[in-house]
Amino acid sequence: MKRALNFNAGPAALPEEVLAKAQSEWLNIRNSGMSVMELSHRSSIFEDIHHSAIHSLKEILQIPSNYEVLFLQGGASLQFSMVPMNLNAPDKYADYVITGSWSEKALKEAQKIGKTRIAGSGKNDNYTHIPKLDELSVSDDASYLHITSNNTIYGTQWHEYPDTKHVPLAADMSSDILSKEIEVDKFGLIYAGAQKNLGPSGVTAVIIRKDLIHESSHLPSMLSYNIHAKNNSLYNTPPTFAIYLLSLVLEWVKDKGGLKEIEAMNTKKAKLIYKAIDESDGFYKGHARSGSRSNMNITFTLPGEAAEKQFLQQAAEAGFTGLNGHRSIGGCRASIYNAVPYSHCEQLFDFMNAFKDTYKKCGTR
Repeated sequence: MKRALNFNAGPAALPEEVLAKAQSEWLNIRNSGMSVMELSHRSSIFEDIHHSAIHSLKEILQIPSNYEVLFLQGGASLQFSMVPMNLNAPDKYADYVITGSWSEKALKEAQKIGKTRIAGSGKNDNYTHIPKLDELSVSDDASYLHITSNNTIYGTQWHEYPDTKHVPLAADMSSDILSKEIEVDKFGLIYAGAQKNLGPSGVTAVIIRKDLIHESSHLPSMLSYNIHAKNNSLYNTPPTFAIYLLSLVLEWVKDKGGLKEIEAMNTKKAKLIYKAIDESDGFYKGHARSGSRSNMNITFTLPGEAAEKQFLQQAAEAGFTGLNGHRSIGGCRASIYNAVPYSHCEQLFDFMNAFKDTYKKCGTR
């Protein structure tokens, strides 16, 4: 079987080694005579998998001991509600930086729960850039400041994070967690849907500073970080298969040399695709400004809808998948998460150059 050249934005490519490992254990994990999907979440085998995943994530991200790691469900979209429910005090405001569709949705959910303020926005510029740090207006009395670290739809990314001092910084890192080294202690809370760099869809990682976990009698149990922390993310039946695959992905990251090596490879992949855009004499136009460009999601347009349609059709015929831009803005997008091999990016680079040359030569408009 020939593997697709997978540039999907999410669910996205998984490391081939991880898939092969899961396949080898599909019917019989650790000589149990069962698939991981058949194991009790209270069994010793799954308990070991669960603890191994938590330990590996702490090791890779160098998470300090005063942080809790939770594996929850509901995706980042549920976190849009859980964050303000757990962190925003009734007499305070939650500050949000708006850099794209997902931060807009996060703000919308927070507005249903408590008082909010917009600390910065790139909306007037069609989200082509991340606001500069000195442009942000963060209140000293804010419950927290929320950012979306990488914007999959518009192809922008935070390359420097705000120093919020005593105001907790909360970040949706769904699409760039594990793509580079970060200082976790700059954040009060990090959450990430797994389906980009962590594993399959179905599990959400939450990294939260312990002093931000409070007991609250008014919150439903399933929406309380305190309840999940007390029960080690096992208050209800967890997504066992997703956590198992997540644990394999974390082992893969370690085998690759950790985040330093992963980040170097991601930078190399991104430079190659941006080179195809920047050296195309305007044939390809990137959406994001150079200082805000994402190393995970590269968004671009061609000279008109006809050219884009032809590009996507020929790309599909050549074995590429997932190059369509988000339905809300159109255009094209190449998502080059950790599991996308450099060789696939080389093939895309060659395809983009060849398509440009042929299109220009034929004079098709």
